[in-house]
Amino acid sequence: MTTTHTTKAHILGFPRIGAQRELKFAVEQFWKGEIDESALAQTGNALRRQHWQWQKDADLDFVAVGDFAWYDQMLNASALLGALPARFGFDAKNLSLKQYFELARGNAAQPAQEMTKWFDTNYHYLVPELDENTDFAGGVDWFFYEIEEARSLGHAVKAVLPGPLTFLYLAKAKADGFDKLSLLPKVVAAYARILERLAKLGVEWLQLDEPILGLDLEAEWLAAFEPVYRSFAYTGPKILLATYFESVAAHAALLRDLPVAGVHLDLVRAPQQLDVFANNWPASKVLSLGVVDGRNIWVSDFSAILARIEALQGRNIWLSASCSLLHVPVDLAQESKLDEELKGWLAFARQKLQEISVLKRALSGADVSAELSANAAKVASRAASPRIHNPAVSARIQALSEGDARRHAVFATRQAEQKLRFNLPPLPTTTIGSFPQTKEIRAARAAFKKGTLAQNDYVEQMQAEIRLAVEKQEALGIDVLVHGEAERNDMVEYFGEQLSGFAFTQFGWVQSYGSRCVKPPVLFGDVSRPTPMTVEWTQYAQSLTQKPMKGMLTGPVTILQWSFVRDDQPRSVTTQQIALAIRDEVVDLETAGIGIIQIDEPAFREGLPLKKSDWAAYLHWAAEAFRISASGVANQTQIHTHMCYSEFNDILPAIAAMDADVITIETSRSDMELLTGFGTFKYPNEVGPGVYDIHSPRIPPVEDMLRLIAKAAEVVPVELLWVNPDCGLKTRNWPETEAALANMLEATRQARQHLAEHGHLPSFASIPAKPHVHGACACH
Repeated sequence: MTTTHTTKAHILGFPRIGAQRELKFAVEQFWKGEIDESALAQTGNALRRQHWQWQKDADLDFVAVGDFAWYDQMLNASALLGALPARFGFDAKNLSLKQYFELARGNAAQPAQEMTKWFDTNYHYLVPELDENTDFAGGVDWFFYEIEEARSLGHAVKAVLPGPLTFLYLAKAKADGFDKLSLLPKVVAAYARILERLAKLGVEWLQLDEPILGLDLEAEWLAAFEPVYRSFAYTGPKILLATYFESVAAHAALLRDLPVAGVHLDLVRAPQQLDVFANNWPASKVLSLGVVDGRNIWVSDFSAILARIEALQGRNIWLSASCSLLHVPVDLAQESKLDEELKGWLAFARQKLQEISVLKRALSGADVSAELSANAAKVASRAASPRIHNPAVSARIQALSEGDARRHAVFATRQAEQKLRFNLPPLPTTTIGSFPQTKEIRAARAAFKKGTLAQNDYVEQMQAEIRLAVEKQEALGIDVLVHGEAERNDMVEYFGEQLSGFAFTQFGWVQSYGSRCVKPPVLFGDVSRPTPMTVEWTQYAQSLTQKPMKGMLTGPVTILQWSFVRDDQPRSVTTQQIALAIRDEVVDLETAGIGIIQIDEPAFREGLPLKKSDWAAYLHWAAEAFRISASGVANQTQIHTHMCYSEFNDILPAIAAMDADVITIETSRSDMELLTGFGTFKYPNEVGPGVYDIHSPRIPPVEDMLRLIAKAAEVVPVELLWVNPDCGLKTRNWPETEAALANMLEATRQARQHLAEHGHLPSFASIPAKPHVHGACACH
């Protein structure tokens, strides 16, 4: 006898920031001391209640509880488990919000925890720090209070936590040679206590996120799943094990046999895995289908989704988004200025709740013909729109040749010509591009966008800011200057606003990390550059100085990665289109007399597929796109790029294949450890390792930076070294910026003097070391 099940609907998580970024503003007010902990808590309570109500109104069968975080869900998990870095000396059970934020942002005594990308998204998480003494004895009760809060409001609760193996895998061992897996019994015991408490609270379902199953997981980690989840089989609520961002078809047998009540699959990233799981899936076990895109904003194609899953009708399935909706904006209904046709093609988090609801009702036999018809019209409108395709762009892509992705001469020849042109001193100094975005700059830009500040007045005000930046750099003695980017709101949005094929929202904010939110452009059609984007600003800045002025551009891969990208053609083709648009700007900058041009690619590594078997194809087209953007200029024009987000060693051949004359990288938080690979690989071109962390208000002393310069010179030949900060300075204020740069210039002066007198830099071992923590840059 076949059991017929009722299809259920749920989500893995909801954006926490609020439709108007209420959480961001409240948290920042708390940091400034403008509101107290009670007022901050009220904002959090209001947001959670609103988000739960929206889920209930959409007829979802559960509300997700545990997806809310004041800063980050992995930091929340550390606080819940009692796995806090010992160096802070905090009592996990009595952790205050002030201390919680100090873990994320650092304090006078300790630098912040490391921050890095959540898989291949643009969200950053706080990396747990573990050692042999981490006891996982339990911490704050916030998670349980939120569950009680939701239940008191009458909601059916599905609790949400990072899974134990994903938590441990993504953590960092703070001692060389320490095996994190040795902590697994403590982790399992901590989770067992959580499950027992959830059972006492009456929670029926617990979602444990285990996205590491989408990686090329080592055998010992795979082998840990069965005993870990076997130990939970008779404790507490039913477990939904959630996977996402990749196919887990290779682990179908493992997941089928695990003693869990259900498994979630990402059928947007990996639709082909459904066939593997649909066969022989136990009737008693839930199969949660992530059919609505949790990472992009295009309307779902109901017809295509239903055609794929209708055969499962009557089986024990749940419907959901592919992953947490954390990665999309909150509510499309706020977008009053967005073009109506384009708006009809989009769905934000609230709209995705409705999409899941319609699909649930369709599978349950309800009459949703009106909704299906309206959806089909939107999908057809987008597919047929003449705004999507530009024949001239397609023709230009077809005409690309190998020569378009290659400089005229090899690096050694270019380097010689560039040295003659610029005559820079040893260890040339520069910055990464941006200078402080003051409240006056932001106010002027906002007024100009609103139409309350005339264009001439706006230009004059921005030129005044550029003059200020140039004057300060010259006074400091920096060798290669930048114009400071006062006119730019964001390193991707600024360019997208001037390229065809892009659209922009008013409230399409998503969380990048902590209180930092970004508003990605909507890349909906073929990309081209109608007019120059940066030439006038850069040319004006160059007119103010005899020193070289860098032109500052964002690279094609980063524009791709940090936009909501069209899904109707390969990403490689879209990237080529962007590369040709940037190439046009590079050529125009050169024609305008700009001899040094930086094309930033901080998201280059971010685009890597999760499985290494898929890396080669991506790295080939990503490096090629950079070369297309950079190769239209003469040998004596020097091309820079900037990259951050930590690990480079395993992709250094691809970085070298980009063939930038100079690469600047984030290295200071790792105490130059990240530079080691460049030396081992014998990276052929010039390198600017960051000598101080721009994310901290701390002013690093001269000795710290001199030590890092000296350490860098033991890895990379001094004739190839530049000196610069880790990243752009837009988030800092001017007093911090000037003080830190003055120390950087003094450290460089001392290094040059030692080089002149001794023929080499001082040994880094002779300069006192400082405490450090490995970290990740956050250009955005």
